Amino acid sequence: MTNKLLLSRRGVLASGLALGASAFVPSVRAAAPIKVAGIHGSPVENAWNSVLHKALQDAAKEGVIEYVFSEGVSGTDYPRAMREYAEQGAKLIIGETFPVEKQAREVAADYPETAFVMGSSGKEAGDNFGVFGTWNFDGAYLAGMLAGKMTKSNVVGSVGAMPIPEVNMLINAFGAGVKSVNPDAKHLVTFIGTFFDPPKAREAGLAQIDAGADILFGERIGTADAAKERKIKSIGSLIDYTPRYPDTVFANALWNFRPILSAALADVAAGKPTGRDYTAYGLMKEGGSDIVYVKGVAPADAEAAMEAKRAEIKAGKFAVPKIMDEPK
Repeated sequence: MTNKLLLSRRGVLASGLALGASAFVPSVRAAAPIKVAGIHGSPVENAWNSVLHKALQDAAKEGVIEYVFSEGVSGTDYPRAMREYAEQGAKLIIGETFPVEKQAREVAADYPETAFVMGSSGKEAGDNFGVFGTWNFDGAYLAGMLAGKMTKSNVVGSVGAMPIPEVNMLINAFGAGVKSVNPDAKHLVTFIGTFFDPPKAREAGLAQIDAGADILFGERIGTADAAKERKIKSIGSLIDYTPRYPDTVFANALWNFRPILSAALADVAAGKPTGRDYTAYGLMKEGGSDIVYVKGVAPADAEAAMEAKRAEIKAGKFAVPKIMDEPK
């Protein structure tokens, strides 16, 4: 068995995500950079926020946008931050409104000339309030297929933020992937009640290991620390954690925000309404998400079965179940 990184897979993934951004979205080049503000509810080191932040930074480096941001903005301050950036002339505001869905739409209605595109569990509103979901659940399902064949205790665990629809969908997809190859496996689920608390996620992971889990799915950053401490394997979400935990994290359900950002920027540049759902630009079949893994950690037959299912997803021949109810 080898722990050599599957570099070809990573190369294909990088080019695939780039293709998704360029082939699926019209050009966003404008006469002048678009003024964009990012409002991050957690520090930008948080995995979810880091994905948005990197896409925005990359667009700024390319001269597509002018980017300013705030991080660690609490729910009580969030509407105020939206208003302040709109008042400052931002043409597009990117962020997250999970704890302030109603208030965010009220702010957007007060600034019809500003486009708001937000991570949200709700629907779009009016001409200028768009939404997007973090739908890397395809990769989570595929990672679950690997975990289901790897577990020796027949117990796996997932540590999530809180039971909102998108987190539920991701964890349910991982569990469904496990069950698809190992129906008898037990799936432990713990929510830590916040979006960013690595020590709390670590403690939740340790508790699951004490309850028998020998593979952890880390929807929250900090889970892999528990796995590393107890010398078991872990799966990352949103970003590639393997370089940080080379002997622990063997697979990651990646998500790329750039295709969503490019679509929103194209609408802003063309003067089109942004009050729509941009989620589809981040799906695996559109090049917005994928799985990356270390070849040789899972059994060869498990990898082959997973790759076959991955091909079906990308071809639109298999749809991972979207189960947004709280995992039981």
